Amino acid sequence: MYQKIILASGSPRRRELFTKLGINFQYTTSTVKENLDEKIPPEKLVMKIATMKAYNVSNIYTEAFIIGADTVIYFENNIIGKPTDENDARKTLRMLSGKKHEVYTGVAIVNKNKSICERLFQRTEVYFKKLSEPLIDWYINSDEPMDKSGSYGIQGKGSLLVEKIVGDYDNVVGLPVGKVMETFTRLNLAPFGGFSHEVQ
Repeated sequence: MYQKIILASGSPRRRELFTKLGINFQYTTSTVKENLDEKIPPEKLVMKIATMKAYNVSNIYTEAFIIGADTVIYFENNIIGKPTDENDARKTLRMLSGKKHEVYTGVAIVNKNKSICERLFQRTEVYFKKLSEPLIDWYINSDEPMDKSGSYGIQGKGSLLVEKIVGDYDNVVGLPVGKVMETFTRLNLAPFGGFSHEVQ
């Protein structure tokens, strides 16, 4: 039986991870505004925002399995989201330089018609190299950090900033696909075969 899967994310990185696995899915962007000011643990925050994104899209596509996701950086008891401008990105990269931070991604799998809401999160440790000012300037001028939590993308030029990671690499990219696939299996979802396209 065909089961429609919709990724509720505007992130091309998340779409690439699903496509790489051969998952048959559609995608659209949730209109939920991300609020990172809440004083709750990072794993609860990312699962809460992911759930809000999934339900936002499930109100339109009630028959589909909706995948919502949210990723944040956690550093010295502070949640770091996407930079507001180049100066904010520079400040973040200087702060993370030579230190360890954690990446949390929350995922929600929602099907409104079936009253399903599965939530999960993944945590990965990332260790940055000691970053020189010329390296920070070069990276910011690449424009890569501007739409990414923590002001870097590990799958691109940002890999040059990273000394090592401990845990799930895909989680740092933006989606812990291993855990997502385990949940698909538990829900008897058969997502393979086909191609991705935007919801019409």
